[in-house]
Amino acid sequence: MSARNSDHLGLDDQFCFAVYSTAHALNRAYKPLLDRLGVTYPQYLVLLALWGEDGRGVGSLGEQLMLESSTLTPLLKRMETAGLLRRERNPADERQVIIRLTPKGRKLREKAKAVPKSILASARCDARELGQLRDRVTAVRDAILESVESA
Repeated sequence: MSARNSDHLGLDDQFCFAVYSTAHALNRAYKPLLDRLGVTYPQYLVLLALWGEDGRGVGSLGEQLMLESSTLTPLLKRMETAGLLRRERNPADERQVIIRLTPKGRKLREKAKAVPKSILASARCDARELGQLRDRVTAVRDAILESVESA
């Protein structure tokens, strides 16, 4: 580190820039893979969540994906139009919307199995190593959120 960057204000010293630029690189790696599936990255995240637990409320889904309802609702509408999921009112509570995969949305899971393998190959590391990195970044994210929310 040079003397002029001893204040830690150099771009390459920033954790935020490392995460930001890595996110851009990941988006570039994911795009052709997801284009083959016919989904965008946010739609892929919704599918991943629903493949894990189908028949969820919009609130639960938004919480897991860290998306506001105002962002998630138009995304879900586009996915419904594409035939990947259906939105239906909960008969027990009309205020709640339940999201369910369609057969087309469930079938897409098989094709999506190639995505993580391709990303691992692009990252040039093994699943264990990438898993450890994911866990560490997630811990940093959670600590930052806790700090921000308690401030």
